[in-house]
Amino acid sequence: MIPIASSLENKVFSLYELEKQLKPLGYVIGGNWDYDEGAFDYQMADEDGYEYLRIPFKVESGMLDSPGATVRLGSPFVLAHIYQDGVDDHADNGALQGMINQFQSPVDSDADISEKYVNRGKKLIKQLENMLV
Repeated sequence: MIPIASSLENKVFSLYELEKQLKPLGYVIGGNWDYDEGAFDYQMADEDGYEYLRIPFKVESGMLDSPGATVRLGSPFVLAHIYQDGVDDHADNGALQGMINQFQSPVDSDADISEKYVNRGKKLIKQLENMLV
């Protein structure tokens, strides 16, 4: 994980308005959200794993699954997940577990990140700073 300095940190926005502006650019709310925090993820590559720009946020008012929520952005960062090839050796057995736990665990959930993705992350943040401020 490599943090990226940004003027967006600690800015408060309507979650609805952020989604309207960020989703067309390719950002998604990551699947690890909770009712009071989450992150916008931008997948930069998926060659030997996945490289993401992540912009975390915390709820200022409301809840993420309710209309009218406002969020405070955290410090953006670039991260990489390297996944193993083939079948997960530690996957749970059984049909029910297979339906629930269908994804492999990362080999390295905080893998080294190429400088090209760090630079791309910085450019993406600069684009957002110009668009949102």
